[in-house]
Amino acid sequence: MLVLLPPSEGKASVGRGTPLKPESLSLPGLAGAREAVLTELVELCRGDEEKAREVLGLSEGLRGEVGKNARLREAGTRPAGEIYTGVLYDALGLASLDAAAKRRAARSLLVFSGLWGAVRVTDRIPSYRCSMGVRLPGLGALAGHWRAPMADALPEVAGGGLVLDLRSSAYAAAWKPKGELAERTATVRVLHAPTRKVVSHFNKATKGRMVRSLLTAGAVPAGPAELVEVLRDLGYVVEAEAPGKAGRSWSLDVLVDEVH
Repeated sequence: MLVLLPPSEGKASVGRGTPLKPESLSLPGLAGAREAVLTELVELCRGDEEKAREVLGLSEGLRGEVGKNARLREAGTRPAGEIYTGVLYDALGLASLDAAAKRRAARSLLVFSGLWGAVRVTDRIPSYRCSMGVRLPGLGALAGHWRAPMADALPEVAGGGLVLDLRSSAYAAAWKPKGELAERTATVRVLHAPTRKVVSHFNKATKGRMVRSLLTAGAVPAGPAELVEVLRDLGYVVEAEAPGKAGRSWSLDVLVDEVH
């Protein structure tokens, strides 16, 4: 099972630590595309601060993120699972998983990123600020920049198993499974049951708890239909829609009553 996660805007500080070693990151097929984004981002943030802030969509209160990006090559690093914070990652609680569940997380979780493309939670990266919605002056829209290298690298990473897609739309734009791979992909929405509306906070929190439940249970569903049954066994209320055409993914709605 491969679980596709969005990153978080909020990230932990790093402090002292081993600087970035790009060659050590997972998915080496993305190395060239990573280097292109990293080079332009660092140069942008070492130049005109106001221009960098505008390109990155940063408020005045986040001005310090520009300087952080300018020092990415020298900054300390931590495992990506420690760098990403926020509602989904708080609910997932990687640090408090038992040893077996942590090994499953290392194998199955893949975090998408405007800067790195995608990384494993064990990959050591610095804290940074660069969302997938950014359009860099030289490279253009990052989602478009990542499509070709992702299309080459991700099918091999997915292998022959289930793909559980929990990404937001901005990150899903960088790679969409196709063909037979799409047919064993399940995309998930979390809906407030009484209103059938998506609300950001509990959407993220429920996705984090759901991944934690799967990791803790040691569940390895073979495909989307089996995933639906596993989630129901774990106590989730799930409505599933199988694809109507070949080459389409499954759609799963997880229904929750309380907004928290």
